[in-house]
Amino acid sequence: MESTKKKSVSDFKPLLNQVTYSHELFNTTQSRSQEDISKFINILRGNYTRNLVDEGNGRYNLMLLAWAEGQGSSIHDHADSHCFMKVLDGKLCEVRFAWPSDSEEDEKEMEIIQETHLKTNEVTYMNDSLGLHRMENPSHTQTAVSLHLYCPPFESVLLFDQRTGHKTKGKVTFWSKYGVRTPFGAISAKMDKEDYENN
Repeated sequence: MESTKKKSVSDFKPLLNQVTYSHELFNTTQSRSQEDISKFINILRGNYTRNLVDEGNGRYNLMLLAWAEGQGSSIHDHADSHCFMKVLDGKLCEVRFAWPSDSEEDEKEMEIIQETHLKTNEVTYMNDSLGLHRMENPSHTQTAVSLHLYCPPFESVLLFDQRTGHKTKGKVTFWSKYGVRTPFGAISAKMDKEDYENN
């Protein structure tokens, strides 16, 4: 049975520290030049890439996502992690969904609960208690770049079919780490039976 004991301020201290640290990280990007982050920005036609910047000694993952024109992620959860995101260039659209029924027999279109358009330098936050979401670059003429902080880091997510609510497990991969290309990419689906999610 779940405990009904009231939580004190000290119970939330680790999360508050993470929020404070992520705010500092985002603010430092304001003063960094384009040359500082260019090695992490890998735009691929017809796709988007996840590029690891820092692993934070296992406490978090900091990454840059580079979005080609019109590209978006699958609908996904965040594996009980906290996600802070800042748009560094361009515009992104976040679509949030309610969690679907756990029943495989209950097949229906997922409910959209919120749609937010984010401009350059705007910040947003997401975790599983707020629902599921999909991120996308709505422009068909401009690319976009976003900075993401996930704490704690995670290796897999749940991916959802918008038409049915059915879920599959997805393995999280990086197009590059610390500016160096990884072996993951187009061949990643051959390496594991799980679906791969590049966001």
